[in-house]
Amino acid sequence: MGRSQLEKQKTHEKIVDIASKRLREEGLDGIGVADLMKEAGLTVGGFYKHFASRDDLVAEAIQSAFDSWGRKLEAEGVNPAEMTAADVADRYVSAYHRDNPGEGCPFAALTSDISRSGETARGIATDGLRRNFASLASKAAGTDDSERRRKAIMAFAMMAGGVGLARISSDEELSAEILATVRDFVADIDK
Repeated sequence: MGRSQLEKQKTHEKIVDIASKRLREEGLDGIGVADLMKEAGLTVGGFYKHFASRDDLVAEAIQSAFDSWGRKLEAEGVNPAEMTAADVADRYVSAYHRDNPGEGCPFAALTSDISRSGETARGIATDGLRRNFASLASKAAGTDDSERRRKAIMAFAMMAGGVGLARISSDEELSAEILATVRDFVADIDK
């Protein structure tokens, strides 16, 4: 790859990384192309050298957000397959995740936005749901795959919803109680 192509790829990744974080913080309609490009240190005209449309950027940014959990764990030397349900719950249902939506799970930050978006974004989210359900089901106890999958779906819905509800609460004690309750419940799906 030539130097100019490498620079273009790095710039593209920078735009996607910024968009991924900002979309989780502000919502899918919360940041415009002009603001995003300004934050990246680029002009609006440069946007179309990287993306055919804003929808294309949103799709890439959402995919990047879904992939960020695995990248973060790998950077820390953690194998997600070796994590227990309690490990997952401790990381996901935490004050850090509540307080840093731009670095967290897009389901906790963008569920309602993605539900109203186009087929591409919804397809990416559906794939993310399937991966999360399969991962949690592998950690759940049960007499058969169907029971483990039900536990996984319930646990993931509780985690994403719990973080969202904890973000909504203006009462710090209530917010912490929501996180602790959900974390404890999810940690027990392997029993």
